[in-house]
Amino acid sequence: MPSVTWLGSQPGHVQYGDLLLGPGTGWSMAADQPIQGWEETVPVDSGTVLRSQQHGAWPGRLLSQARTVTLTLIGRCEPGQASAAARALAAKTPPDSTAELPFVVQLDDMPMLAWGRVVRRYVPPSTASRNGLIKGASLQIVCSDPRRYVVTESTASAVLPIAETGLSFGSPTETGLNFGSPTEVGLDFGTPGSTGDLIVTNSGTTAAHPVVEIRGPVTTPTVTLGALRLEYDITLGAADTLIVDTWAGTVTLGGQDRLYTATSRSAPEGLFTVPPGTNTISFRADPSSTDPAAQATVRWRSAYL
Repeated sequence: MPSVTWLGSQPGHVQYGDLLLGPGTGWSMAADQPIQGWEETVPVDSGTVLRSQQHGAWPGRLLSQARTVTLTLIGRCEPGQASAAARALAAKTPPDSTAELPFVVQLDDMPMLAWGRVVRRYVPPSTASRNGLIKGASLQIVCSDPRRYVVTESTASAVLPIAETGLSFGSPTETGLNFGSPTEVGLDFGTPGSTGDLIVTNSGTTAAHPVVEIRGPVTTPTVTLGALRLEYDITLGAADTLIVDTWAGTVTLGGQDRLYTATSRSAPEGLFTVPPGTNTISFRADPSSTDPAAQATVRWRSAYL
């Protein structure tokens, strides 16, 4: 997920790309018009199928469609500068953008993030605009991913499992159990190991698609979450990082496609999601891979619908 710089600072601020709207910006939300489509559930595609010989239907999966958000704006500028203000707004909101831009809305104490594109812009001509007041302007933004996210991205990392060295019986000869020195502080179980697990907490209301980065040296890296597994028949060197973007469904190494290295036991990348709550993701590899430098890092944002 790309990083996002939030330019706002208070409720009422809305950001599209690097355009900030709201208090102190010259463009504010109309008081009598809420931000339509932001807090609403979006239309869903239903996989429900009618029963052929019984009442009712077989319940199917519900998948949300794109989210459409409409902003109603009031513009304020110097008298005689309304056209210039409209042109400046148009320059920041082209309806032919090829890529979705960060779209952040702060209604209360927590700004929420989506990615979208402006598909419609309306700035009505009015005699009042000659006095520096533009009323009834609007922007319509379509977000292909209907989920809304916290702005700050979270990360968690784990290395491959490493066993503890065990009880110390003294060195160089066996002198007995080591209870600590100079005072007895308890048994010395050796250097702490690694479980190879990491904790991912999604504080939202719907599943989030993480980005998994696997750094070598490692052979056949595997990450699992419950019954879901991502496993790749590949050997990574110490300078290699395999990047799995589960939302985009891509697996890349140095910018080159490596999706074909997924093993038959690996789930489709798009199914590997982090459900709401606290989850454990495990990092494993071929038994021959024991280098402590190998590491899996998971990046995600808590998601809301």
